[in-house]
Amino acid sequence: MLLKKNNKIKRIKLNLIHHQKICYYKRSDSTLYQEKIPGYKAMWFLYYNLFGKQLLMTVVARKLTQVLYGKLMDTKWSKKMIKTFINDFNIPMDSYEKSVLQFKSFNDFFIRKKTTIELFLKFNENILCSPCDGKVLVYPSIKQIEHFYIKNHEFSFKKLINDDPNLNEFHNGSIAIIRLCPSDYHRFHFPCKGFVEKTIDISGLYYSVSPVALRKRASIFWENKRTLTKIKESPFSDYLYIEVGATCVGTIEQTYKPFSYIKRGDEKGYFKFGGSTVILIFKENTVIFDQDFIDNTIQGYETEIKVGEQIGILKK
Repeated sequence: MLLKKNNKIKRIKLNLIHHQKICYYKRSDSTLYQEKIPGYKAMWFLYYNLFGKQLLMTVVARKLTQVLYGKLMDTKWSKKMIKTFINDFNIPMDSYEKSVLQFKSFNDFFIRKKTTIELFLKFNENILCSPCDGKVLVYPSIKQIEHFYIKNHEFSFKKLINDDPNLNEFHNGSIAIIRLCPSDYHRFHFPCKGFVEKTIDISGLYYSVSPVALRKRASIFWENKRTLTKIKESPFSDYLYIEVGATCVGTIEQTYKPFSYIKRGDEKGYFKFGGSTVILIFKENTVIFDQDFIDNTIQGYETEIKVGEQIGILKK
């Protein structure tokens, strides 16, 4: 419905495809910022250089490479990377359980736990909260995102859910795509209460989910390794919770108990080192996303969001 405002364009391409700089909005001041991307030049080499593409396909995106890199990030040697990383990305450490000196490895730092997430306690159950830190795009209808082409790679809902016919009820639903940067808090939580089923693992590769890579191929979302969970009996009816792995994400860990009732804000799991993505899919006419997220998405820009922050409300 919202995309009908631009009646002259039937298929809208994301602005971020055409920008050399990766920009996003900060909700706090409605200002456009340029994102600092770790390994920016390397990303461009791997996804836009002919030799880099071959290296990406044969080595970088393969599971063995990611597992080996993950093991390296578990070593004591990797501790020396922590302070530099914190300084480079201005990460405030006063809200986490451990101090810098208490981390045993870079991965230990990467999966750091917050002491509390007070935002989850601020809202009533009809408010949809963000499950994680990141930068978000929202689409009130999946039909809308299917009209967004990225380098001739059309978004495919069926491929994203591994063509599971039992999930067709979500085909015309609403979708939020939250991209986590390496500098973000990498634990993810339940955005509302409900009954959670067992997570399904879907095998795949490990392409980067950086905008530099997504400019080239939106199919990364369903080519990559991912996990899919169905949550029932929430205020927002049943919904899907998908975690997408990426380059240097050797593991997606689930920490919740399957087939149990959960509260909003309960931890669901965490990503080990690297950028990654969380995708929420709701049934049609269930959720109304906040207007600033919708407006920014139509322009082609992500919006920075924090775990527990409001992302939408229940449609009554």
